[in-house]
Amino acid sequence: MSGTLDSKRLSGTQWMVLAAAFLGWMFDGLEMGLFPIAARPALQDLLREQLAPLHQAVSESEEAIAKAQQDVEKAQSAQQRAEAQKILQEAEKARQEAKGRAEAQISRWISVFVAMFLFGAALGGLLFGWLGDRMGRVRTMAMTIFAYSIFTGACYFATAPWQLAVLRFLAALGMGGEWSLGVALVVEYWPEKLRPLMAGIIGAASNVGFALVAVIAMMFHVTADSWRWIMLACATPAALAVLILLLIPESQRWAESVKRTSARPIREIFTTRLVWPTLLAICFASVALIGTWGAVSQFLPTWTDQMAGPDRPGAKGTVQLLISIGAIAGCIAAPLAGGKIGRRPAYFGLCVCSLLACGYLFGTLRLLSQSVQDSAPAWLATAFGGLSSYGPQFLAATVVVGFFTAAFYGWLPLYLPELFPTRVRATGQGLSFNFGRIFAAFGALGTGQLMGFFGGSYPRACATITLVYLVGMVLIWLAPETKGKPLPD
Repeated sequence: MSGTLDSKRLSGTQWMVLAAAFLGWMFDGLEMGLFPIAARPALQDLLREQLAPLHQAVSESEEAIAKAQQDVEKAQSAQQRAEAQKILQEAEKARQEAKGRAEAQISRWISVFVAMFLFGAALGGLLFGWLGDRMGRVRTMAMTIFAYSIFTGACYFATAPWQLAVLRFLAALGMGGEWSLGVALVVEYWPEKLRPLMAGIIGAASNVGFALVAVIAMMFHVTADSWRWIMLACATPAALAVLILLLIPESQRWAESVKRTSARPIREIFTTRLVWPTLLAICFASVALIGTWGAVSQFLPTWTDQMAGPDRPGAKGTVQLLISIGAIAGCIAAPLAGGKIGRRPAYFGLCVCSLLACGYLFGTLRLLSQSVQDSAPAWLATAFGGLSSYGPQFLAATVVVGFFTAAFYGWLPLYLPELFPTRVRATGQGLSFNFGRIFAAFGALGTGQLMGFFGGSYPRACATITLVYLVGMVLIWLAPETKGKPLPD
């Protein structure tokens, strides 16, 4: 029967459902990945007037540095050399301060964009999840894809950062809703024995979108003059929404469930035994989302752009691609591991590995005093002193970090549907995953504030945020183990 898990032979409809869910989440990932690539050039364009005095201060400082360097070389006495070196140090300090203030303005707006996206996605997950349980998976999923396509395309017309933030919020409503509907549709159509693999494929889909964005960035080098065209092109997935409405039949499992019991998903989630699993699911999603949105996927490309400088404009695209390659592999590996060793041990292992990998890249030791850093054993300094230059070692580390920190997005589509019965599944998992985005929004805003506290240091701010994996290592043991249990009806 179409739309059930009872079929022993895979049908064409099941493959179309998987393709629709995969493409919907892939385009979702593509548009999520735009801002790590396009946000900085967009802000350089939209904040041109506000940043002009700081850019002028940088130019004047560089002129002073050049003159002071000449004076040091020409000094004929120790006193003249000392005075010239003092002027040189002051000019270098002034240049660094001006650059830091300019970068802080950009990073604050990036934090706002990230927060608006996460708040919008949280609301969209609840709104469209509720609609999906009330009016069906297919029509609602088409609505979400149409929403994120049109509003992202409308960013082309933005003339101020606040307009970009509002459009990002509206697009995020659709992005947040698409995930829960696509996951629900796939798990309700495909056989139970293939659930870990399906979770991995759906989890990897958004990272395929991220990888496509990275390839675009490497080929076209998004600048302050070209970022609008990238936004406009993102309206094209709206065509997928039309195809879904025409080709994909509704989930039979959902239709039978609402015939037996009227769907009141929000009331049931918050007034029954589902409250505790929902709260835990929110925590598990929050840990993953805070780590990626507060550090890796949103701020790592921006830090790369800062390190590489204007001479290597393709650096951030390269890093985004490497993160995505690691993430695709991680998303497939994590649910397969969860199917073998259990859901809880798999999540615990991901938290441990993510904490260690981020500690190596960002440098957990950087959070301690300078005296502690200086007295740390050589092996500890090597392991957790952090990287500070763009090169092969940095690039290799981004692959590993991408693998572990994004692997949660393969684990979540496996575990969350197993916590909720069919009649409330889209709402339950949508609420859990996307409500976690609210906490991630505060994490992203916190990164922006930490940037100011740490003097514009991306690695120190990100190293602080990634300590959230310690929370996941504890909470997972309070959750039920669902390995080997059927999907609840």
